[in-house]
Amino acid sequence: MELRILPKNIADMIAAGEVVQRPSSVVKELMENAVDAGAGEVHVVITDAGRTLIQVIDDGCGMSPDDAVLCFERHATSKIASAEDLGAVTTFGFRGEALASVAAVADVVLRTRRVEDEVGVEVEFSASEHLSTREVSAPKGSSFAVRNLFYNIPARRKFLKSDTVEFRHIVEEFQRVALTRPDIAFNLSHNGRDIHVLKPAKSLKFRIMDLLGPAVVGEVMDISADTTVARISGYVGRPESARKTLGNQFFFVNGRYFRSPYLHKAVLKAYEALIPEGYTPSYFIYLDVDPGTIDVNIHPTKTEIKFEEDSVLFQTLYACIREAMGRSASGGSIDFDNPEAREMPVIGSRFEEYRPVSVPTAGVDPDYNPFDADGRSLDFRDYGLTEPSSAPAPRYRDYVDRRDDYGKLFEERTMPSAQVLVVQGRFILSQSASGVMVTHVRRARERILFDKFLQVLGQDAHVSQTSLFPVQVNVGVSGRLVFDENAALLRKLGFDIDAFGTDSVVVNGVPEGYSTEPGKVQTMVGDILLILSEGHASLPDMMEQAMAQKFAVLGASGGEKLSSVTEAQRLLDALLSSSNPEFTSTGRRIISILPLDEIEKRF
Repeated sequence: MELRILPKNIADMIAAGEVVQRPSSVVKELMENAVDAGAGEVHVVITDAGRTLIQVIDDGCGMSPDDAVLCFERHATSKIASAEDLGAVTTFGFRGEALASVAAVADVVLRTRRVEDEVGVEVEFSASEHLSTREVSAPKGSSFAVRNLFYNIPARRKFLKSDTVEFRHIVEEFQRVALTRPDIAFNLSHNGRDIHVLKPAKSLKFRIMDLLGPAVVGEVMDISADTTVARISGYVGRPESARKTLGNQFFFVNGRYFRSPYLHKAVLKAYEALIPEGYTPSYFIYLDVDPGTIDVNIHPTKTEIKFEEDSVLFQTLYACIREAMGRSASGGSIDFDNPEAREMPVIGSRFEEYRPVSVPTAGVDPDYNPFDADGRSLDFRDYGLTEPSSAPAPRYRDYVDRRDDYGKLFEERTMPSAQVLVVQGRFILSQSASGVMVTHVRRARERILFDKFLQVLGQDAHVSQTSLFPVQVNVGVSGRLVFDENAALLRKLGFDIDAFGTDSVVVNGVPEGYSTEPGKVQTMVGDILLILSEGHASLPDMMEQAMAQKFAVLGASGGEKLSSVTEAQRLLDALLSSSNPEFTSTGRRIISILPLDEIEKRF
């Protein structure tokens, strides 16, 4: 086997795979470059989820004609001059790999001009090859237009997801950069439609409100701590606003977004015993640390950070969040350690002179008779009533034995209550040949819904119950895109959900068996978003089974308690006609028989 040196274009394509994984990677790198260039306004223009065009326009410092060509060379950077500089990096990009990687897998046109230059320059690259350079008229700043991404790597382009999925990743990267600099205006448009138009914000809270909606801002608490290890600031969600879905969880260090499962555990530990298991609070946590105590050069996309004192930071973040929740807790507190801090007014010694104290006494009339009127017996004839008879009241069977129509109707309507008994709305007791049959209501609903959904997924028809009042739910831009992508599936299952604006949906109807109560509908939307965001098996049959099972569990857990014997009988009839009345789709038992022998042993 003979060794050889790879050609430059192939080596660039291989290296580009580490930095440019999908269209959102290009958006991230170009937006970060715009911020590093001192831009006050950044426009992001997307066509076909980045497949056709990704354009980022800024009003930053711009580049000279020589730098406009040199920036596409690998490892060309203005931020690192020596090895010592790596320990003091405070900007987004510094390795000089972003533009070289983008130019290796797409057609790129750069137009740029510095404020001191009379004319700008246009540079064109394709597959790492410099095609042209010419003078053009251009505004101050830079404009990168990336077209035909992965045109020279068909395999990579083939494995891109749908436009909705890819654009959802673009939105996530856009939000992460926009949250780092509230003082910069950011705009995002897709196929000619504005998605985000963000003006410079007065504070981080206003940027969060403009980006994610006022509902998110209304659910967060301020956090603040200044220690020798780090200065912590930002916002965390209130415990009651925690959701099952992973969304609105952001860590930033020195203005750079990063992921940290370790610090995420610190946040969850602070909410321990305050939120249900499986729920996650929102948080926007900003860390300011000494650049020399972190390593930002451990991942090609720079989304992972290594901290020098991570265990101390863990404890500091935990204590900071707990302190914030203590401060925001409703109700007053009494400081028992400080005798001068009085939480209740002190009554003076002469208080009784102005407000005499008297003990109330209870008066009792021993001769009072409520059945007497003015001291005499009550005469029913004075009120047009007939005096009650002393004859015994007729018995129930006296009416039934008359064999008239009324008696037959009354007798038939009382029969079901003698055969079925509902216990606290959770269990149904009914007679069986060998004893008493106990049915678990929620699991019975789960089995019925599973069979229904599994049948509906293979058909075009669906059954939906319309809500009396439509419920609007804010799901964010990314969540809205998830609902758009799965609109056909949701309609098939019986969900009538329409888009509303760019970040909300309106629930007009839900499948039969689901609750239409507004509060439960809002919770249901979050659960649906979680289900749709999870990966599913590629085989159609397995995917249908998994989807039917998750939606069945969702519908059964949100259903109302049984309130009548008629509903219980109807549920039993539907269960006994299902494919497997004894077990749910997850293998849990639905029906249990209590033999008469065991019942007799208890007496």
